Amino acid sequence: MKGSTHRRCYCRDPHTGKPLGKKCPKLSNRKHGSYSIRQELPPREDGTRRSFSRAGYESLKAAQADLDHVRALIGLADADDVEGLAQIADLLEKVADEKAPLPDIEATRRRLSHGLDLTSRLTVGEWLDMWLAGKKGRQSAISRDESNIRVHLKPRIGHLRLDRLRVTHLSEMFEAIAEANVEIAEGNAARRKAFEDLAQIPWKGREHRARRKAMKAAIAEMEPYRRIVGPATRQRVRSTLRAALNAAIAQQLITFNPAAHVELEAGKRPKALVWTEERILHWKRTGEKPSPVMVWTPEHTGLFLDHVAEVRLYALFHLIAFRGLRRGEACWTDTHLDAGLITVAKQLVVDGWEVYEDDPKTDAGARTIALDSDTVQALKRHRAQQDKDREEWGSAWVETGRVFTKENGELLHPANVTRRFIELYEEIGLPPVRLHDLRHGAATLAHAAGADLKDIQEMLGHSSITITADTYTSLLPEADLAIAEAAARLVPRARATSKNTAPEAEAEPDDAQHPGPESMPDDADPLGEIPEINSPSAHAPLTQTAPDEESEAE
Repeated sequence: MKGSTHRRCYCRDPHTGKPLGKKCPKLSNRKHGSYSIRQELPPREDGTRRSFSRAGYESLKAAQADLDHVRALIGLADADDVEGLAQIADLLEKVADEKAPLPDIEATRRRLSHGLDLTSRLTVGEWLDMWLAGKKGRQSAISRDESNIRVHLKPRIGHLRLDRLRVTHLSEMFEAIAEANVEIAEGNAARRKAFEDLAQIPWKGREHRARRKAMKAAIAEMEPYRRIVGPATRQRVRSTLRAALNAAIAQQLITFNPAAHVELEAGKRPKALVWTEERILHWKRTGEKPSPVMVWTPEHTGLFLDHVAEVRLYALFHLIAFRGLRRGEACWTDTHLDAGLITVAKQLVVDGWEVYEDDPKTDAGARTIALDSDTVQALKRHRAQQDKDREEWGSAWVETGRVFTKENGELLHPANVTRRFIELYEEIGLPPVRLHDLRHGAATLAHAAGADLKDIQEMLGHSSITITADTYTSLLPEADLAIAEAAARLVPRARATSKNTAPEAEAEPDDAQHPGPESMPDDADPLGEIPEINSPSAHAPLTQTAPDEESEAE
């Protein structure tokens, strides 16, 4: 296609006022005027001609460089690629009209090869939508990415051009998220205070009713309760963005991933803590849990299981408490009771409120777990009850093949199982835990019973033993005390450090060496105000400390 460079000036005839153009006598001076370029472009669909023109170049060399640039852009499409030529022509027309810089040749080549619109500037938000639409994998992971994009990424950086996204943009985004946490906390506190004030206003009386009405109207105008975006959530947001930008690099849309270089606070997994006496007292005084993840003692677990022994889902709670299944795995369970085994091959996953079957969370999650005799008996009783329900419902029974179902055979909704669990433990005043915390408790019980970390990892279905060691196993106070006593006895001492090893102890009467039941007060209550904790439980495993020297002598 034809193209050329030429030099012209903007001098005018002093008499007529018309531009002199090429007739200007000063053009003989090479420094007078400026250079322009003109390049013929592929015609429009209706056959009309069009061209790219640009003026104002100070030198012929600069003008020729841009003319070569325009020709190179046209050459990106083959001569028989009508659609590609039309796209490039549209792009150059737009660049000329907007007096914008000529687009990069390689970037245009990549966009053309991927079928992207050359005349638009791809934004971060547009690319995130394209990436999410083509993403494959677990539905729960896709839903998490969609939430991160919708709630955090698109509102804050979606308008930026993808090829101009920088680390500073992301640092500012995460700083803004952290600052918004302060507003969220203040809003939540104000709403909570308003409800407390509303509860203090009496119901009776015209004046009181008017105050209550005004208070309810004020609460309706407040922001709803919102979650704080903690360090772990911010790490997940960055993970979503980093994956999307890596895909953009793979498609040669960008060459640098700023999400891989932004610095964030580490999102540490909360450490599970056991509900000791002191922690229960603190919770009762302040209403605050010492950790987001709390574990019941064996006595707590036994009391809960005794309380729910006649509940329809007893076997499910029993299974999670002793064998550490995830909620979705327990709702799906496939059993082989004659062999004393259960197989985890699928799980129920909640997406929004919809429930669907999916593979286990990790490859290690697909596993076979051995059952103790008590758990086998609990599952057999549950199966007998399910067979009875099947007969009573008759043709209305929904056959899902699952062990734990509703009374008519339909699949359980995991969220309803959690809600029922909370209702049951609150009925007897146990300290709060999540249903998932029973899984932590199962790991702690197995650890106290002598199982090593590898055994616990396989029971829980973890892909890494580090997760098992750092997050799930907590040391029961009784076991911790036994370890401390055993360690202390390894060091020989010249002097006695306790009355049990003092020489005078040998002269003590027999009844002093063998204290009777009266040595422990009958009303001893190691767990504060929960009187039932020390009551006998068929489900609470016995935790034995190391024997002292007197018992070894016996």
